[in-house]
Formats: sequence, C-alpha cells, structure tokens
Amino acid sequence: MKPSPDTRHLPSISVHVAEPGARVINGAVRCEVGRDIKFSTESLESYFFAEWNPVAYDALLVAAAVEFADRTKVRPALDWSRTIQLKVPVHDIDQWQEAPVRDALHDALAYLTGDTWDVTFYRRKRSVSQPRQAQLSLPTDVEAVIPFSNGLDSRAVGGLMERSLGNRLVRIRLGGRLHDSERVKGRPMAFTDVPYKVTGDFVESSARSRGFKFALISGIAAYLSGAAHVIVPESGQGALGPALVPVGQTYEDYRSHPTFTVKMERLFKALFARDIRFSFPQLWNTKGETLRRFIQECGDRSWLSTKSCWQQSRQIGIGGGAKKRQCGICAACMLRRMSVHAAGAVEPSDHYLWENLGAATFEQGVVTGFPPGRITGALRQYAIAGTLHLDHLADLNRSGIGRVVLDVSCMKLGEALAVPREEVRVKMDRFIQQHTREWSDFVLSLGDKSFINNWAEAHS
Repeated sequence: MKPSPDTRHLPSISVHVAEPGARVINGAVRCEVGRDIKFSTESLESYFFAEWNPVAYDALLVAAAVEFADRTKVRPALDWSRTIQLKVPVHDIDQWQEAPVRDALHDALAYLTGDTWDVTFYRRKRSVSQPRQAQLSLPTDVEAVIPFSNGLDSRAVGGLMERSLGNRLVRIRLGGRLHDSERVKGRPMAFTDVPYKVTGDFVESSARSRGFKFALISGIAAYLSGAAHVIVPESGQGALGPALVPVGQTYEDYRSHPTFTVKMERLFKALFARDIRFSFPQLWNTKGETLRRFIQECGDRSWLSTKSCWQQSRQIGIGGGAKKRQCGICAACMLRRMSVHAAGAVEPSDHYLWENLGAATFEQGVVTGFPPGRITGALRQYAIAGTLHLDHLADLNRSGIGRVVLDVSCMKLGEALAVPREEVRVKMDRFIQQHTREWSDFVLSLGDKSFINNWAEAHS
C-alpha cells in the first residue's frame, strides 16, 4: 500500500514547533521546546564532545518534531495515510531550505511512514547555548558506528564487528542509558543516550517514525565522530521480514530496510556534505545464524541478558519483586525463541511470561500465578500475529503471490545495494529457505499438541 496521490480527503495535522514564549500559527498544534521536546544537557554533551554543531542539533530537533507529529495524529481505521505539516525553528535556515535537503527529507519520511509530509523551517529567535565539552573515551580513527540497545541483534553483531574493527567501532546507545559497567575505564563515553525526550497526548502507536529517529541519530553520530559507516545490526528477519510480510492491510514496514537507509544517505549528503553509508553485515542471515556465530566466535553469554519483547511491563508484569519477564508470544519474542533454538542454545523458561509454548491451549502456556483475567484478547491477538508473521515469511516461496513479492523486493534491493538483481535473488532464496527450516524445526519441537503448532501452517 502506498500513500494516496489525492490528499484532499486524508486526515491531516499541522504541528508548529515553537521556542518558549513564541506564538504559533492559527489552527496548528503547539509543540514547545522545553515542554514537549526536552533535551538532556548531559546527553548533548556526549554528542557535541569536540565541537558545537548547530546543524546537527537542528537535525535532532527535526527528528523529535517528526516523532511528536507522527504520534499525535491517529491513522484512519480504513486507510493508512495522513497529511502532516510541520514547522521547525533552525539556526541556519538557508541550509535547511535548500532543495536537495528538503527533497531528501520529504522523500525519506514519505517512504518510511506512508504519509505525505510538508516540513518547513523558520529562523530561531535564540541560538541554543553550546554545551560544555568534556574529554571522552573516543578514538581518533573511528571507522563505523553501530546502534546499541539491549537487544539480541545489537549485542551479537556489535560483538562480531568489534572483533574486526576493535576501537574503530563506536556504539551509539539507543535504548536505556549506559550503566557504569559499560563505560570504558570509568570514563564518560560519547553517544550514551538519545539526547531528547518527546511527550504529549499521543494517540497513534504505529510509530513508523522511529526508523527515521534512529537512522538520523546514527548518521549524526557518524558525522560527529568522523565515521564513514553506520552498521545496521538487524538480521534478515528484522530488516527484510516486516516489508515482505506486512501485518494485515498496513503499509510495508521499512524501518531497517536498505531501500529506506539509501534515502537517509542522500539526506546526509545534502545536509552534511559527507558520504555516510549504512551497511548490513547480517542482512542475508537469519537471527539464529547470527546468534550461533556470536556464541561460537565470541564465547560470550551476555546475550542471555538481552531483551526482545515489544510489550510494556505494565501489561505483562506479575507484580511484587518477581523477576521481570518478556511476554514470550509477541512477534519479537517468537523470533527470539525460534532463533535461540536454531542456534542450538538454551535460555531459562522463566525469561518469559508464556513459559510453555508446547501447551495445548494459549491459556495453559502462561506461568502459574498469572491472573486469568489479565489474559486479554489483545495478548492472544499479539500471539497469533507473531506466529503467523513467521509462518507467512516461511511460506513466501511456496505461493505465486509470494514469489511475485520476492521478485519485486529483490528488484528494489538490487537498486538500493547496487547489486545485480539475480545475485540478490539467490541470497534472498537462501535466506528464506533457512528461515523456513528454522521455523519448521522450532514448531515441530513444540509437539503436535502445541497451540503454536495448531496456528502455524508453513511447517507442514
């Protein structure tokens, strides 16, 4: 599904980002810097550790403003697209109004979110005060940066890439803040946190703009550290799967997809006059293959402490001082559990709220003591969606429609990666076949009576 060319009947919103005390245009939603978008002084210092760069700061503000607008306007029930007008104050208005910058920005946002965007800029009344500079533990010959969260992919791929790049690899923290144990010899590190927080009365949960946020922050970190590459840690299921097998009638999800990151490369070139490239070292491997290689080559068990779950703790918490668990049944948890099985590894069952996927019914699989009244229809739908996503991805090469989807995807990937389409198709087929084997083995391992087995079809 693509954005409709006729935007007259689409739901629309106008958001005006304003400095404190400034007026906004009539009819626009006010988004105030310092109230709705709050920058962290400490986190800004971890970005602008060497030199203050107003354009990079303005790019962070643009990312925050896009997130605010995206989450403030609900998507229509029977469609997907919206029209979004956004006004943002910047230091160097001439640079942001240049056609290559605006065209690249609009192209990236429209492709990622499926919406029509009109982002305009106006001159700030007051310049942002330069944060103090501190001596940070950043090498001078940085080659690449990698987004780093508490996820399995970023832990595994970060470990693998560090074996070859050493100190020339810099991690960008996109999850929670770094713990003291993660610092280098006790010294502060660069890029320790997303440098802003966005708040508001949010009504839209699809949050496709997260891909723009993380890609832009990663590119800014590469620019400020002198790196030429941003390493995308997702394996094939995470990078390609959401676009190959969209949920229901939603617009394809390109948040970690090469066809989106190539558009961000164009934006970086226009904005910073630098070639910053995204690379996908595990694009054609499954998450299980990535984890197996990490365990074998790095001998590191830190992956056991990572989290994959999409659910919020208030939805799946079991109260008291009990161990925090992942749900175990959303698409992210299902992919993780399948991948751990494929890697030949084992993790404790009490990592998950749904301990027993081999149970005969969905309700019987949950940990003892979880109140039956909290097993909602929404949780069940998450579980069904997670199962069917992996199942449908495994089934792509078995149907005529699936093969057409793969053909189109390979054509687009070939253009984005500058690789012949035939070569892309060979790699895609191998990836899909490997995913199918892993999914089939995992479902069969749960037993014939498993509720997962009953929901799945492609393994049979």
